[in-house]
Amino acid sequence: MCFQWHRLVSPTVNGSNGRLKNGEIKLRVTVPMHGFPQFVNVVWDPSQQKYTVSGYCVDVLNAVVTRLPFNVSLHVVPSVVEPTHGSGFHDAYLEHFLSEYDAVVGDITILANRSNYVDFTVPYIGSGVKMVVPVQHGRDQNMWTFVKPFSWDLWLRIIIISTFIGLAILIMERNVSALPNQEGSPNQKKLCPATILLFPISQAILPEKQVVVKRWSRFVLMVWLLLALVLMQSYTANLTSILTLDQLRPSLKNVNDLRRGGYYVGYQSGSFVYDVLIDQFKFDPSKLRPYSTIAEYHDALKLGSKNGGVAAIFDEVPYLKLYLKEYGSNYILAGPEYRNAGFGFVFPLNSNLTDYFSRGILNVIESGIMNEIEEKYFGKNEIGGEDSSAEISSAPLSLSFHSFAGLFIIAGISTLLALLISERFICQRLLLTAKAFTQRYVPHFSNPVQDSTHGTVA
Repeated sequence: MCFQWHRLVSPTVNGSNGRLKNGEIKLRVTVPMHGFPQFVNVVWDPSQQKYTVSGYCVDVLNAVVTRLPFNVSLHVVPSVVEPTHGSGFHDAYLEHFLSEYDAVVGDITILANRSNYVDFTVPYIGSGVKMVVPVQHGRDQNMWTFVKPFSWDLWLRIIIISTFIGLAILIMERNVSALPNQEGSPNQKKLCPATILLFPISQAILPEKQVVVKRWSRFVLMVWLLLALVLMQSYTANLTSILTLDQLRPSLKNVNDLRRGGYYVGYQSGSFVYDVLIDQFKFDPSKLRPYSTIAEYHDALKLGSKNGGVAAIFDEVPYLKLYLKEYGSNYILAGPEYRNAGFGFVFPLNSNLTDYFSRGILNVIESGIMNEIEEKYFGKNEIGGEDSSAEISSAPLSLSFHSFAGLFIIAGISTLLALLISERFICQRLLLTAKAFTQRYVPHFSNPVQDSTHGTVA
């Protein structure tokens, strides 16, 4: 597993020693080329008889140079990388490359083993390894679809609040006589769990007039009906979405599905992702296929694993987001993420320039220029951010208790206050119980006058 590095030299390019000259530092910088021109793009300019180097990484370098505390003259030399097999940018090759140049600039991932041989700046773009797979269209429905609009914790709290309100209303209505023209009111029914639970639910579905008599009972029932109305409207809307909207789901959800199915997977040719797939994700090397460009990714995924292509592409997130920007309508990010530090500039070990360029990167990020550079090459969405907008699915989510917590709190407090005000004897009974407890277990405070008199006699 090795790389062959070829320097592209134009007739006007001359050697540069990377030393201090005329009050400025001359840096010899090499830029490795590969199949993602958004990061590094090298074009031969016949009019000027030299190579023109551009791209996201080069713009970041130019922005950082303007924020250094000294003048820098850059001599950028592109180099072709021809990987023969396996992972690229091995430590030994980077070390050898820096023996000829003062820095390496490009989409070079910061890895722990590489830091033993070279110095990295702080990352100027986040990264991580994930997979992109085709999406499946359809609706995931079964016999329990009707409970999906609400999460299980919300269903449980609905039962609890319904039971509490039913109990409160039956307590307040317990002494009321039968209503006119009715065989009997709910308060005359036997106080059992079924009655307590079903009464609020029945009123939410089929409300009846004059079902309660006391005004505080009506107040509690009104609060419950308000809560029930909001819950029923939300349930109906979410259930409609689940039953009618087209849902996007990954065709393969995780690495285990790929391994069990014996699928072929792709990776970027010459990338360290090859090592990650073997060492971390435990893939059989015979199931790995290298590709070099976004177009090759697309062709392989269209063919599929059984027709000479692959079932998934593993690569670093910035590359995959570029792919999704181009072909994202039928693909989605999925699976676990193997995290790494991101992309950084490379300098020789113990270089004095590493700290200066790291501080320059931080200044560029904080100044907002980094956002402008990212938007120039990748669009408005940050290509290296934590936002996984490419992973969105149109499948509606179950509503949780957190969405209605405020209404539940209002309903609970209102019911409790109404119960305490309507049934004053409960407060009186609590006060008498507290007083009896105090007199029995805290005698010193039961009769302070008597205690004071006894103290005087003594």
